[in-house]
Amino acid sequence: MDSTNRKTAHIISHTHWDREWYLPYEKHHVRLINLVDSLLDKLDEGTEFKSFYMDGQTIILEDYLQVRPDQKDRLEKHIRDGRIIIGPWYILQDAFLTSSEANVRNMQVGHDDAKRFGTPAKIGYFPDTFGLAGQTPQLMRQSGINNVFFGRGVKPTGFNNMVSDGGYESSFSELIWESPDGSKVLGILFANWYSNGNEVPVDEQEAKEYWTRKLADAEKYASTSELLFMNGVDHQPVQLDLPEAIRTARKLYPDIEFIHSNFPDYIASVERALDRELSSVKGELRSQRTDGWWTLVNTASARVYLKQMNQRGQTLLEKVAEPLAAFAHGITKAAYPHHLLKYAWKTLMQNHPHDSICGCSVDEVHREMVTRFDKSRHVAETIVDDSKRAIAEAVNTDVFSRLGKDALPFVVFNTTGWSRSGTVEVELDVARLYYRDGLSREEMIRRMRDVDVTSRSLVDSEGKQVPYTMEDLGLQFGYDLPDDKFRQPYWARRVKLVFEAAQVPALGLKAYGWVLEAQAGDQAPAVKQPSSEESLVSGARSLANEFLSIEIAEDGSLTVTDKASGRTYRDLLVYEDTGDIGNEYMYKQPEGEQSLTTKGLAAEIKVIEDTAYRASVEIVHRWAVPASADDTFEKEKQEALDYPLRKAQRVKETVPLTIRTVVSLERSGRGVSARATFDNQAKDHRVRALFPTDLATAVHRADAIFEVAVRDNEPAAEWENPSNAQHQQAFADVSDENRGLTIANKGLNEYEVLRDGRNTIAVTLLRAVAELGDWGVFPTPEAQCLGEHTVELMIVPHQGDGAASGAFSAAYQFQTPWTTVQTGIHGGALAPVHAFLAWQGEGIAFSSAKIGEDTGDLMLRWFNMRPEEAELKVQPNDGANAAVYKSDVLESVGDSLKPAGSKEASFAARLGPCEIYTVGVVASK
Repeated sequence: MDSTNRKTAHIISHTHWDREWYLPYEKHHVRLINLVDSLLDKLDEGTEFKSFYMDGQTIILEDYLQVRPDQKDRLEKHIRDGRIIIGPWYILQDAFLTSSEANVRNMQVGHDDAKRFGTPAKIGYFPDTFGLAGQTPQLMRQSGINNVFFGRGVKPTGFNNMVSDGGYESSFSELIWESPDGSKVLGILFANWYSNGNEVPVDEQEAKEYWTRKLADAEKYASTSELLFMNGVDHQPVQLDLPEAIRTARKLYPDIEFIHSNFPDYIASVERALDRELSSVKGELRSQRTDGWWTLVNTASARVYLKQMNQRGQTLLEKVAEPLAAFAHGITKAAYPHHLLKYAWKTLMQNHPHDSICGCSVDEVHREMVTRFDKSRHVAETIVDDSKRAIAEAVNTDVFSRLGKDALPFVVFNTTGWSRSGTVEVELDVARLYYRDGLSREEMIRRMRDVDVTSRSLVDSEGKQVPYTMEDLGLQFGYDLPDDKFRQPYWARRVKLVFEAAQVPALGLKAYGWVLEAQAGDQAPAVKQPSSEESLVSGARSLANEFLSIEIAEDGSLTVTDKASGRTYRDLLVYEDTGDIGNEYMYKQPEGEQSLTTKGLAAEIKVIEDTAYRASVEIVHRWAVPASADDTFEKEKQEALDYPLRKAQRVKETVPLTIRTVVSLERSGRGVSARATFDNQAKDHRVRALFPTDLATAVHRADAIFEVAVRDNEPAAEWENPSNAQHQQAFADVSDENRGLTIANKGLNEYEVLRDGRNTIAVTLLRAVAELGDWGVFPTPEAQCLGEHTVELMIVPHQGDGAASGAFSAAYQFQTPWTTVQTGIHGGALAPVHAFLAWQGEGIAFSSAKIGEDTGDLMLRWFNMRPEEAELKVQPNDGANAAVYKSDVLESVGDSLKPAGSKEASFAARLGPCEIYTVGVVASK
């Protein structure tokens, strides 16, 4: 570094505020109130204490004002004066365990909340995020942010050192980070952590020792003379005497400019001072070039139940509630429930900080998370119920009136971005009697029990009969909650129908009717059990449809043949059990331990469903696994021994582990689904499902944030950890040029491609551990996850390109539930088969449909799954003459794609490689 350059020490006051972690939320909350009180007092004293960065998350303001609403004016004044810097996020989320759209909503809510107080900071802040998604620079750029500050993911080599291979290392703490689409930001790595300027001494002798060390540490990695010192750390109180400490430093080092700085000023200084080419780092930052022991990746499998609840909650909001509410708004012109959706999202996102969703906190934290998941889901379900009823009222069901006044219409919604066929369940009230009808309770019950629920047929809107099964749910109590009356209780006779909904349009609906057989006429043969030609059961332990054939071995493993490619995959769905003497952060298998598997373990196998639309086989493994780790483990935990150094083994005593798996194949299914249930009574272990691919390839793919990430099967040379587990969202995939195997999941965020000669995809189903880990001794008995668990997976073979073949879209659909609603016979503006939006684009994934809060426009988002350009064509079937413009993740109005009243109702766009593409369809006024 040029010695003639005057060095500047930028000292930034902050605190990193984990809302909950080694203490429950409210205990941290009390400390937060004290911190902000002291900060406001200090700022009121004058301007010598320049500014404070509020950790990049606006929820801190909510948390403070919840207890101190009387301080809102003081807080807002200092924010507007630029002395408290807020945003851009609502919370500091985990990057890999929260969905693509959750990352966007986090940025949107953070900006909206910050604007109510002042101006959101355009700082891409990820101080302690456990690795960073590859599309982060693109998300930042679309949010008007040109930088990222982060603490994990790359390893700097220091001043004037050569980067070993241009891979995932940087010469300095400053670097250029590039997304797969080519978006670039200036990255600032906290090479000496985000506490490297903490507790600056005022005393001269102490300060001399302090700054001699700290300056050298910063200069080791800095590419310019602008040195960053972060004055704060986890839950750190404000250093109130920092101005005095800075005066001491200036006295001791007159050749160095010490300033109480902030992130915007620091970034501007670095940009002015840069006089050399920085290392360019591309894609995901997952600490690939480290020893692999401290990457914290196994938080993806800590407390799997939380990840499953999160997946359900995210999906319900972004893939069901938002699009249905948007379509209902377009039809009825009723107000879009922005306030309810934001509340549901905020409640869900309060579970998204890394110490929360990662499952690496004390037990009290995760108990409260379950309640938040439930609260968010209850709001989302209410929005869904209101929206689907409103839309169904606009569907023309008169077609069923010719089949008799007793016809019972209902509507099936497909809220995914692709046409869909699959098994649907719907509950129908065949008859109701309300208390307001004046009958006695006994008479209402008698009449409902006498209702005939036999001799009916299921038909589509063209009158074609649809095979189905019916379960009589019997007498049911219910109630309506009208908008203009007191609650209306009733007794009903209810049934459940199960059938295949075929070719329901993408982002659309299809109406059906359950009618008396006498009224159905001779349009189709009566419903009956499938003939041998119709059945999907092809043998005592085999299933087949036009796409797949499945053979089940005596040990319950599957052999699946993809009829299109002719490829057969063997030994699928073998279960593996190993010991785990790690913690909530990282997995550690006992040294020398041999994995246990169900390979060769005789299973109980029987067909439990054989219908025209689906066949299911039950596979029961009655297994036994070691009960726990041994006494050595207790000693190692009590002494906080680092997990790579632990020597504990598992005990010889075993406990039962019975796994009941239901394997199902649907008539139109391109994949075979598996739902496994087990009662975990063992401690200190991990359970995985194994899917050997036997495909020769050096890379694989995994669903990540707005990206199908390509990852190496072999870790970097620096990697020492025997495990190479990684994060996934909807799926992991191993493919060669002509064949591939995609394993989809619901809330199972950890997988590993094994280096076993077979490129086996191993998906973690359960990890049972005993402690938090990290910096102390924190027992977490509930992290052992004792009790009942249910997991869901789907095996999707394809012809080598998961994006083009539809395997990836099938995986996305697997996560999204069908939505149904009963309605009446009535006219309506919508046809019985209707799509609100039609689009085409090979290799493109649909992500979101919602109404923009600022514009009231319909906001639609896609992303390009592949690293080459793709053509998107869109036909807005409702509001086809509306103007359309390009937008971004903040839903701002951009360049016009189609003017209002254009003769062409559709519009087209060219998506760049891996581009996240948002458009706005202007609302009619």
